[in-house]
Amino acid sequence: ITDCSSHPETGRLVIMGQLQVGYYYQTCPYAEAIVSHVVSEAAKHDPRMAPMLLRLHYQDCFVEGCDGSILINDASVANPERGAYAHQGVGGFEQIEKAKLYLEYTCPGVVSCADIVALAARDAVVLAGGPFYEVETGRRDGLVSNQSLADDMPDVDDSIDTLKSKFMNKGLSEKELVLLTGAHTIGTAACFFMSKRLYNFTGQNNSYDYDPEINPYFLPVLKQKCPKDGDINVRIPLDAETNEKFDDQILRNIKNGKAVIASDARLYDDSITKQVVDSYVDESIWNIPTSSFLQDFAMAMVKMGRIGVKDDSNGEIRQVCSSFN
Repeated sequence: ITDCSSHPETGRLVIMGQLQVGYYYQTCPYAEAIVSHVVSEAAKHDPRMAPMLLRLHYQDCFVEGCDGSILINDASVANPERGAYAHQGVGGFEQIEKAKLYLEYTCPGVVSCADIVALAARDAVVLAGGPFYEVETGRRDGLVSNQSLADDMPDVDDSIDTLKSKFMNKGLSEKELVLLTGAHTIGTAACFFMSKRLYNFTGQNNSYDYDPEINPYFLPVLKQKCPKDGDINVRIPLDAETNEKFDDQILRNIKNGKAVIASDARLYDDSITKQVVDSYVDESIWNIPTSSFLQDFAMAMVKMGRIGVKDDSNGEIRQVCSSFN
């Protein structure tokens, strides 16, 4: 489906299929404002809301495309995607449902759940001090949701070659791998995801079997927060320096051996991704994120939002985000 009409205010043309900035301008003019309000109110009560909504969009897009498949939680659906191992700790579902409820009251049957997820992620980035970017909308909600489809999600213990391959399979470059990993500038990770990196990196399963790329001064900090036989559900900041601020500190952490999770650290194992990390870190002055990093992150988010977009031939507008119509 290709619609070459332009947005009445911005004049922007459709970029991919039915995706368009301002897609709901005429059919549901307050759609983006409603989503923004829900996200803002939720963030006031839960400081984890911004990173959760950002991760929700990422997790959704990497399985069957950006189609809201991760939202399905219907008892009539056997093994829905939401229960996949790769989606452990993903949250923000209630806020998407809340926004959908308001939108169904305002303009029923118009705004897809997949678009709500994409808009909420953008609003989350802005609330954390990140860049504002225009979100292309017009997605349809997918008709399939199954745990097995999440088997190829990027994993915290993947090698850099595996990470690059998984991103390239979605049409994303090495540079976009680095930029989207930059989202870890906010948010937390459970100690569950640290066990292999800290105590079983080569399979020896002892306190000396840790990732050698960890800065020796940072290693005891991580081990203190995630002891070998400690509570695996304890959550620690992904960016120990400026965890609640959207900036490029995570890239400096990676360069300095202070990445928290293994997949972040692996970006410095490859000549291409290492060069990308260095290009942003070296541009920074007095730890102020460069405008190019912020702008490039925004463009990477837009590109990710185009993965596997559904149209009327293979999608729908759900009435309730957690259930197929």
